[in-house]
Amino acid sequence: MPALSASRLHNRRVVHLRQHGADRLAHVALALIALALCVFLAAPLLVILLQSLQGRAGEYVGLDNFIAYARTPALLDSLWNSVWVSCVVTLVELPLAFGFAYALTRSCMPCKTWFRGVTLVPLLAPSLLSAISLIYWFGNQGVLKGAMQALGIEQIYGAPGIVLAECIAIFPHTLMILVTALGLSDARLYEAADAMGTSAWRKFFTITLPGAKYGLISAALVSFTLVMTDFGIPKVIGGNFNVLATDVFKLVIGQQDFSKGAVVAMLLLAPAVLSFAVDHFVSRRQTAMLTARAQPYKAKPAPFFDRLMTAYCLLVTGLVLAILGMAVFASFASFWPYDLQPSLRHYQLGLLDAEVGVAFFNSLSMAAGTALFGTATVFVGAYLLEKTRGWDALRGLVRLLAVLPMAVPGLVLGLGYIFFFNAPNNPLGGLYHSLSLLTLCTIAHFYTTGHLTAVTALKSLDGEFESVSASLKVPFYKTFWRVTLPLCTPALIDMARYFFINAMTTISAVVFLYSPDTKLASVAILNLDEAGEMGAAAAMAVLIAVASALATLLFMSLAWWASRRTQAWRR
Repeated sequence: MPALSASRLHNRRVVHLRQHGADRLAHVALALIALALCVFLAAPLLVILLQSLQGRAGEYVGLDNFIAYARTPALLDSLWNSVWVSCVVTLVELPLAFGFAYALTRSCMPCKTWFRGVTLVPLLAPSLLSAISLIYWFGNQGVLKGAMQALGIEQIYGAPGIVLAECIAIFPHTLMILVTALGLSDARLYEAADAMGTSAWRKFFTITLPGAKYGLISAALVSFTLVMTDFGIPKVIGGNFNVLATDVFKLVIGQQDFSKGAVVAMLLLAPAVLSFAVDHFVSRRQTAMLTARAQPYKAKPAPFFDRLMTAYCLLVTGLVLAILGMAVFASFASFWPYDLQPSLRHYQLGLLDAEVGVAFFNSLSMAAGTALFGTATVFVGAYLLEKTRGWDALRGLVRLLAVLPMAVPGLVLGLGYIFFFNAPNNPLGGLYHSLSLLTLCTIAHFYTTGHLTAVTALKSLDGEFESVSASLKVPFYKTFWRVTLPLCTPALIDMARYFFINAMTTISAVVFLYSPDTKLASVAILNLDEAGEMGAAAAMAVLIAVASALATLLFMSLAWWASRRTQAWRR
């Protein structure tokens, strides 16, 4: 008996040591995630703040750079231009997207899937594709230049072009938010209103709008922030109309004035942070629209209303297809506007003569790396936060850093990478101008959306999995590999697709960081546009859209296969 008791005591000690070792391994892994976020996110942003307080020689000057900026009329004009253009786009975009979302969720019109799919196509291409298409439609040699002038608009370059191009580029973002907001409606409210004989307009203003107000606020904030911080569209079609995003590029790349560039970056960061704070405050005050007793709203056939919504959606999708179609047509036109015969001249010029083929391969490599390492890092970090315990202070830091990228524009993050990784004493300086740094910057830029996706998937899993594993003395990493990972496969594939497509189309976050050997396809489009090769720029934008579309189909096929292998229990 004493020998048996000693053996049991020894076994318990071994199990305890293993469990303690597993906990320490989880803490070490969480610390590494926190360190990576500090190095590749927090540190570059901190360096921007410090740079804005320094002079050209590196001396501390306090707020002198901000005061000098406030005394520069041209720079203040850029600030005002950014603000009012963002407001105009938001005011135009919101009712357009709301009407489309209302048609998708509150009508019985046909072809809803097709309409929704067409409006999501702009997500697959760089934002500047819409600007290129508008130049072919309304530019100096555009097809409809005369029609535009008949409306009293002298030229598309400047504010008119930026407003129109931004409305098309950000339409999918606002639409997704509003579709979600309108989809969460309780049918009982409408049944009660019908029983009391309430008119359709009164139901719209007393039930529909109040129920979707938080979605409208979020969509407005997203729209304003995206326009305020976008770089590609103002660079291509802005002309002499300066905005903050183009000012940063001119100050840093053209004038090498890093201090003023940091000041403008701080100004770009302010509206994004403010929007994020307002959205966070609004989301905390939001009440649940669907309770346990709620009934999903189902639209009832109404012939006149359904035809009206169909006509509206046809108009909007027609405009989107006209923009995309013009880019495709111009990419094959031999010599615009004199020889419109189809040829591969622009594709040959872009891929071979301008060596964009190398840039396209770099983009594919970076997108694949971002999808693989970004998904793995984000999901492991979210799992450690949600499914392990201990080190609460460190967890708070990781949660804060995980949502911080949502409030950081790509231009600001890219500029911070210049200041931080190009510093002479930084041991990580060897990463500068490398494809690895471009990948890391892209992961940091889009970290928040992936993190929220992973957290949502993990919260849907019962905590009993970890409790049972702990009671059976199974280390957390075995539970993670055998249970959590297979159950969350659909979310993992969605995250990988999100990272890949955004890595292919991003411009602002990487425009400061590439070298001749690591040039990306999205950045090469800007260079072709500056060189006057608009046709080749359109061709490269179309190639990026095609690559993104093929990648989407591949991820959808992978999701179907994985669902059959890992999600059979759902059926």
